[in-house]
Amino acid sequence: MSFLRRHSRIAVVALSCIALGAGASAIASAGAATGSTANAAHAHGRHPGLRGRGLRWARRAVHADLVVPTKQGFVNVTVDRGAVDSVSGNQLILTEGTEQQTYKTVTLTIPSTAKVRDDRQAATLSSLRKGQRVIVVQAPKRTFVVAHTPRQG
Repeated sequence: MSFLRRHSRIAVVALSCIALGAGASAIASAGAATGSTANAAHAHGRHPGLRGRGLRWARRAVHADLVVPTKQGFVNVTVDRGAVDSVSGNQLILTEGTEQQTYKTVTLTIPSTAKVRDDRQAATLSSLRKGQRVIVVQAPKRTFVVAHTPRQG
């Protein structure tokens, strides 16, 4: 069974929570929409502002703290995205932000049981290199680190 199939449920939940938060933000910032365009969109079952803007925001998120419901209650899930500064033992130092602007630098403690992927291949934390783009999803029972080498040019 592939890595993505086994762990797609957590990824879907995390991305859905990010998208829902973005949608709520888009609705709140848009205020009460009036006019024929908004009414036509609602009549066809679509929500103006949610289709592209919310998902675009979720794809660009550099940090998210999510509270996800489970059968036993609620759990916290953290998502961090950025570039690898360094790896030392189980410590991953990550610069969150874009290529033009840094949000902050964080040190994440990655458990030895974490699933690590590098350019779609199974890997170890120590195999990650400075400058690689990384997404880290930390849940109570599992941690995922997905890295890729950015294209040159």
